[in-house]
Amino acid sequence: MPQVPMQELPDHARLWVFAADRTLGPTEQTVLLSAVDHFQGMWAAHGTPLTSGRELRHGRFLLVAVDEQAAGVSGCSIDALTRALRGLEERFGLVLLDNGPVHYRDGDTVQRASRPAFRRLAESGAVSAATVVFDNTTPTLGNVREGRWETVAQDTWVGRAFFG
Repeated sequence: MPQVPMQELPDHARLWVFAADRTLGPTEQTVLLSAVDHFQGMWAAHGTPLTSGRELRHGRFLLVAVDEQAAGVSGCSIDALTRALRGLEERFGLVLLDNGPVHYRDGDTVQRASRPAFRRLAESGAVSAATVVFDNTTPTLGNVREGRWETVAQDTWVGRAFFG
């Protein structure tokens, strides 16, 4: 049972969040998810299929989770995921693997800023410790379910880095 719906994975499932540098159009979203589904259908660690799921949120955040109690991921299996995503970056002309930018909400809109640009926004008061950010470093699916992925900056590494 390699790929399962995300809601069937346990809270302790290991999570990776990949943030696209732009919002994907509806057709791109469908094709991207189909490609990820294909990859996950074959994803394994040392020959053992990984029980995994995926979700796309806000048209730009790809969440991939693995139940490591069923089978643990390995360095090689993580490398395989990275290679698959690099191929999708090339196919769509986008960036998924850059963890540097800060993603935050400006009203209902998801914004992306380099860390230096976000620092300038913080210094000018355009963003604050109360700004909702996306903590793409959150390690488990349970954290997403508990609201610790999309949360105020002060409760994340962003708050410590820019407002602490």
